[in-house]
Amino acid sequence: MSNSNIENNQQQEFTITVYTENQIGLLNRIAIIFSRRKINIESLNVSPSEIEHIHRFNIVITETEEVVRKLARQIEKQVEVLKVYFNTNEDIIWQELALYKVPTDTIAEKVSVERLLRENGARAVVIRKDYTVFETTGHREETDKLIEVLQPYGLIEFVRSARVAIIKDSEGFNAKLREFEREKPGQDVIENEYLDSEKNVFTM
Repeated sequence: MSNSNIENNQQQEFTITVYTENQIGLLNRIAIIFSRRKINIESLNVSPSEIEHIHRFNIVITETEEVVRKLARQIEKQVEVLKVYFNTNEDIIWQELALYKVPTDTIAEKVSVERLLRENGARAVVIRKDYTVFETTGHREETDKLIEVLQPYGLIEFVRSARVAIIKDSEGFNAKLREFEREKPGQDVIENEYLDSEKNVFTM
């Protein structure tokens, strides 16, 4: 078996980026695509994109490249989906936001707040007599580290956001869409006819 085939069969973390026109009911249909294959979605973020009225899904899963490629094809069959990209962590810049709620009196008594914030890249966003809320952004390992730091001081509550990600080597979907329209005027973007091609108009 070639090295490329071995790599394609190894599970790793992928971020799937989906550009959509209308998200009403679409999230459920996309979720079904994953649940039918018994694939766990580790993170899901939906937000506006760089194009007005177009939404952007960021979906994080751990799978083989072959499986992710098939998933991208299936997602692109949805009527509202304009384009799907998938990338490894090396291909993207990504962050997650986390909030930590701890008792104010415990923090004040047992640890230097300034040192705690500095060492973990965190900041206080709410300070009350009964509790303080810290915020930090970073990769999963970084936000997990602060959980361990705060547990001994009575961590009351913790929440982490879904991943937001930017593709490193990309001019953006907007530019690619305009380029495609110039080359193929009057044609709609159809099911992933370019997905298996490298260095084509939709490659990001």
